[in-house]
Order: sequence, then C-alpha cells, then structure tokens
Amino acid sequence: MKVGDRVRVKESVIVYHHPEHRGEPFDIKGLEGEIVSFANEWRGKPISANLPIQVQFTKKFKAHLRETEIEVLS
Repeated sequence: MKVGDRVRVKESVIVYHHPEHRGEPFDIKGLEGEIVSFANEWRGKPISANLPIQVQFTKKFKAHLRETEIEVLS
C-alpha cells in the first residue's frame, strides 16, 4: 500500500464523525476512498500508531484505519 492507492473498507468499522451522521454510530463497510497518509513517523522518529492509515472518502470525510480493515482496489 502507498499514498494514492484506491481502497475499500472490507470489515465493519463504526465511526461517530461522519459528516452526515455526526454523533451517531455509522458503519463505513464498503466505502471506497484514497490513502492520503501514513502515521509511522513523528518529528523524524518512528512511531507505532494504532490506526496508521489515513483514508479520504469524500471532501469532508477522512478516517484513520488499520491495514487489516481495508483492501486495495486494482
């Protein structure tokens, strides 16, 4: 996986910050987006983030996910 790859959420992931469902549980399983960044370095030092992959789904909605929760689209 790399920045710019198109991905799909393959597992059930509940978020509470979706712009159209703010404050309510919303399952993003099946949504497609693009990887915009990885949280593996901070100020030049390696870090181990729990949710290292940031995916942009729409102009207003991004989410941090694990590698096991997404699949790369060909």
